[in-house]
Order: sequence, then structure tokens, then C-alpha cells
Amino acid sequence: MSRLVHLYVSLIAFLLLGQATAHFLMHLPPSIGFDDDLEGEAPCGSFTVDFSTDNVTNYFVGGDTVALTSIHPQATWLFRATLDTTASGNWTSLLPAIQQTGLGDYCEPFVAVPASWAGSKGVIGIVQDAPDGILYQCAAVNFITGTQTSVPSICVNGTGLTATFTADAVLSSLPASFTSSATSSATSSASTGSSTAKSSANTIHVSTYSARGPLAWVTVCWSAALVAYLL
Repeated sequence: MSRLVHLYVSLIAFLLLGQATAHFLMHLPPSIGFDDDLEGEAPCGSFTVDFSTDNVTNYFVGGDTVALTSIHPQATWLFRATLDTTASGNWTSLLPAIQQTGLGDYCEPFVAVPASWAGSKGVIGIVQDAPDGILYQCAAVNFITGTQTSVPSICVNGTGLTATFTADAVLSSLPASFTSSATSSATSSASTGSSTAKSSANTIHVSTYSARGPLAWVTVCWSAALVAYLL
């Protein structure tokens, strides 16, 4: 029994560690890359945009899906984009900062960019202000005319999740351009900020729900309680 208990404790520790070290995942548009240890490196979590090798997808300028998963019970998002195919500057904020409360999946089905961008290549950048720092991911896209008409099935929100516009001093101070010295240490204020897209289409849409995020934590908590009982 003792060996079984120790094995169970090790399993729970592994699950908890996995939850603690992960930051956020970018599902749509597809991320150009994810490295959990380097997600804090601006502007794209240590990855370099390369339209010749990245998974480049179409993005409707009138509104398209941004689907994410956060491992933090509360965090603040910044959605932005640029026509700079190197992602090194000229960022435009697509929405005010959004505070997510609730663990797990978060999706905005209709995030618009300036209509004039249709026909151009560009980068969608997602920044998260989380308890463990400022985190970044990017997607390489082709901006196309129109608005998506069918919301993807992956566009769901965790049960009980709420999302509200908020003020975030750290995100608002992010530089519009990045150099070798402008990385994830965004706690210092920057004199240049990103511009804001003038689109009335960008509002928060939190409507459908998924239990995947809370279910993971319920499983961990239940397992921990069982271990305590066995001990």
C-alpha cells in the first residue's frame, strides 16, 4: 500500500507541475510556435515569423476567430496585429485589454482588423499579462475580405468564464516596435504605444462553454483528496 500511495502522490505532483508551468495556448489562428519556457520573449514567444515555412492561414478582416486556452484562473489579454511580416513593429491593438476570469478555454469569434488590410500578409499577436509575467504568441496570416460565417467548433469558453474590458498599465505600455533590448520585461513604461483599430465590430462575445478547464482542476483536487485519505 505504501508504494501505491507514493506512486499516486508522484502522479498528482506531475499533474500539478504540468498545470503550473504551462502558460497559454493559441489555437486559432494557428501559432507559429510554442515553447513554454520561452513564451515570455517578445514579440512572438521566441519564434521568428517565416511565411515560407509557417502554417499561414486566411483571416477575415471583418471579423475572425481567436481561440485560446489559459492555465491561469485570471489573466489579461491584448489582441493586436501588424502588417510587418517580421512582427518587429507597427502593432495595432484590435481590442481594449480583456480580463479573463476563469480557467481554460477562451474564444472571441469575431475580432476585426482594419478593412484596408485585405489582400496583405500580416501577423496576429496575442499578449497575456499573467501572474508569472508577460507572455507572447503569434500567428502568420493572409488578411482577406469579408467576415467569417461559420464559427469553428474549437471556439468555446470555459464553464463560468467571464471576460470584461479593463485597463492594464503593463499591456498599454508595450512598445509598438521591438528591438534586441525590447523584450518581455515590459514592466517599464514605453513612450511609444500601439495604435487602436477603429472598428465597432470588436466587442466581447462570450457565449458557448466547455468544461475542460475546470474539469482538469476538479480531477486534480479529487485526486489530492483521495491521496490524503489513503495517507
